[in-house]
Amino acid sequence: MSVDRSEAVTGPGAGESLTAETAVRTFAVAPGARLNVRNGPGTNYSIVRVLPEGSRVPIFCQAPGTAVTGPYGTSKIWDNIDNGEFVSDAYVHTGTDGYVASRCSF
Repeated sequence: MSVDRSEAVTGPGAGESLTAETAVRTFAVAPGARLNVRNGPGTNYSIVRVLPEGSRVPIFCQAPGTAVTGPYGTSKIWDNIDNGEFVSDAYVHTGTDGYVASRCSF
């Protein structure tokens, strides 16, 4: 996903346009896993959908929550992959046991 935006410039360089691109990095879900997506950072939250095997997910922010044991160890970190949608970091290959994104603010 990328976002392109052009803005008019005033003063020196007027008439030129600037383009800003923002790329969202995605991470692989563990091989063979169909991953529950929940509406909050924990197993006590409702499942809103299930990701199919071979999925990749963006991580917009991360939050502490229920500890889950998965293919990548045990983690209390939950990844926000969309508005109000979280998956356990224990099933996402981020390459680290720690945070890879800023903490979510609720």
